[in-house]
Amino acid sequence: MDKQPSDGILEEFRIEFLDCWHKLPNKAFFFLLAFAWLALFHFAGSSTLGYIRTPSLFLWMYDGLTSGELLNSDEAYRVLVPFGVLVLFWLKRRELLALKLDLWWPGLLLLGLGVVVHLLGYLVQQPRMSVIGLFTGLYGLTGLAWGREWLRRSFFPFFLFAFCVPLGSVVIPITFRLRLLVSQLVELVSNYVLQIDVVREGTQILDPGGHFKYEVAAACSGIRSLMATIALAVILAFFSCGKWWKRLLMIASAFPLAVFGNLLRMLAIVIAADIGGQELGNKVHDGGPLDIWSLLPYVPAFIGLLMLEHYLADRAALPQTPGLEPEPV
Repeated sequence: MDKQPSDGILEEFRIEFLDCWHKLPNKAFFFLLAFAWLALFHFAGSSTLGYIRTPSLFLWMYDGLTSGELLNSDEAYRVLVPFGVLVLFWLKRRELLALKLDLWWPGLLLLGLGVVVHLLGYLVQQPRMSVIGLFTGLYGLTGLAWGREWLRRSFFPFFLFAFCVPLGSVVIPITFRLRLLVSQLVELVSNYVLQIDVVREGTQILDPGGHFKYEVAAACSGIRSLMATIALAVILAFFSCGKWWKRLLMIASAFPLAVFGNLLRMLAIVIAADIGGQELGNKVHDGGPLDIWSLLPYVPAFIGLLMLEHYLADRAALPQTPGLEPEPV
């Protein structure tokens, strides 16, 4: 039987994984403590037993991100963040394993901080604080097992775990202002650039003749594309930019880019409604058979970030990933 190309790739991955596993010190120490740490948050992670009756912080996080509907939630894509973090750790494996890895007892301070934050969140019934405590303590455990330099080099991608915190009603003040901003921009561009008469009433956009009427709802305000754009901006900033001001500029650019992307989507809906009335506008609003129009906010945002990364990247100054020296036989 002929060997498939995928078989060779899987075999190479298996060999590389076993090699890295062999060279990683203090494995039993770390994973036993990590298992106990995660068990704490599963059995005594959440004290809010109202909307979801479980003490597990992980189930609370999953319910908060998916709202019971994995495919229809605005935040469900963030369930994949832990897998993305693992991939980024794998990409940095040679850099991390080339460090001098040893026990570093000051890591207990971060672990203790995680315990304190979790206890506060548990007592005041604020699971989001417990989520911060969870990842703070886990980050401290990695430093405890593998040292201060490991903490410094792994701050990113570990920082991406921040995107696992369910936002829920916390972002309502932000989304409301984004809704107002997007609706104001739609009114301005429609009336003075596209020459399409529209009237804005709060966050509603309507035709004076009554042909169409739309609400710039929370889902249309840009919070979904904003979080995805910020996540991509953080990844590009830490991978490509060596200076802190460039990283801040890259991350800050996610906000206007996300607003611009959602402005384009709302303008596409208004143009369609002006041509074919409410029915055609609804088709664009709903995304069409392949949900193409729903992807429109992401296109300019991602293109803008990639263009900005091209100009800000410190390619000559980027640290080269050191190769692993072969062990003496």
